Amino acid sequence: MIAPLLTGFASNPWVRSALRYGAIVLAVLLFLLSLRRSGERAGRLAKRLETTEKVNDVQRRMLEAAARRPRDRNELAERLRDGRF
Repeated sequence: MIAPLLTGFASNPWVRSALRYGAIVLAVLLFLLSLRRSGERAGRLAKRLETTEKVNDVQRRMLEAAARRPRDRNELAERLRDGRF
């Protein structure tokens, strides 16, 4: 049942031409969808990198501030008296 139908399609030159162009259109469509998906993925990765850079910058500034803090109460009092705090 299906075999005669397929051979009928294959014997008609107009149908073969339509199938060929249909396959080309399908390939181009799939290629464009693939480009869109990879663009979305690249955008998400860029956003994740930007967020990671912001977090690293904040952590670096926190570590630098912790390195400059007074070690004990005496050093804090001395800084407050000198006006360096």
